[in-house]
Amino acid sequence: MFSIGLTGGIGSGKSQVAQWLDQWGAAVIDTDQIAHALTAAGGQAIAALRGAFGAAAIAADGSLDRAWMRAQAFADPAVRQRLEGIVHPLITQSAQQQAAQASGTYLVYVVPLLVETGHWQARVDRVCVVDCDPDTQVRRVSARSGLTPEAIGRIMSTQASRETRLAAADDVIVNDGTTSLDTLRQQSWRLHQFWCGHALRSRTLTLPPK
Repeated sequence: MFSIGLTGGIGSGKSQVAQWLDQWGAAVIDTDQIAHALTAAGGQAIAALRGAFGAAAIAADGSLDRAWMRAQAFADPAVRQRLEGIVHPLITQSAQQQAAQASGTYLVYVVPLLVETGHWQARVDRVCVVDCDPDTQVRRVSARSGLTPEAIGRIMSTQASRETRLAAADDVIVNDGTTSLDTLRQQSWRLHQFWCGHALRSRTLTLPPK
């Protein structure tokens, strides 16, 4: 299937865009949702995470203690690399399994770290960045999560810069502090129609001869 890699920094609004695309008939595979499932109680990654980081990494309910893990990863890049080495291959495997069973006009992989991980760009036909200025990102994330600006800044420091994401983009949806929800929806709809055209041409080209 024709595929889109949808990405953007924290608080950019990519989840809202993905929700609309799903409603309009795309097959959406959200790697954040996969990651949460893998690190929930009984999740596929829990045993490896306990083995790598000890019992302190696991919360009382058996899930990954995300606050503890976040603090360790921010304090030591080697810890973050070790964490990603466990979780990212499992995410990719699960996403591939979902894609093999997907039905829709085209595939959308929602990947927050699409640019950072590197390998996703080769797996999709086009990259779409939901673009947002950093100040607006901080305000949105603070309002929804209660995290301090300092904590949000640390998260953003582990993500690609705005310029790096835009350089990797084939398509851009602007969702800065002046963008209304209706304008965001209109931008998303126009790209959805554009991608539907690509998907149709892709299917036509791969049809076997009569």
